[in-house]
Amino acid sequence: MRIQQHPILNFEPAEEIPFYFEGKKLTGKLGDTIASALHANNIRMLRHEHRPRGLFCAIGNCASCLMEVDGRPNVRVCVEKLRPGMVVKIQKGNGTLGKEEK
Repeated sequence: MRIQQHPILNFEPAEEIPFYFEGKKLTGKLGDTIASALHANNIRMLRHEHRPRGLFCAIGNCASCLMEVDGRPNVRVCVEKLRPGMVVKIQKGNGTLGKEEK
């Protein structure tokens, strides 16, 4: 589900980089945000807070895209750039840090 052609924008080829989502190895492109890489891998649910939530504002203003990234909760994946080897998990609720988890 990646845009390949657009009447106004040009998409330059970019290096593929690996990352992990819910334990599964996926690939994204250098320059992607985490959300755009997930979207390109056909993953639409980014968070679960009372109900499933997907990408909404895509500019970091709402909380629909908060996910756990490399063990850090509440990352706004719509604006966070993808890095090789990132570990991304769906966050339920507000998220917790380290030993607070049960």
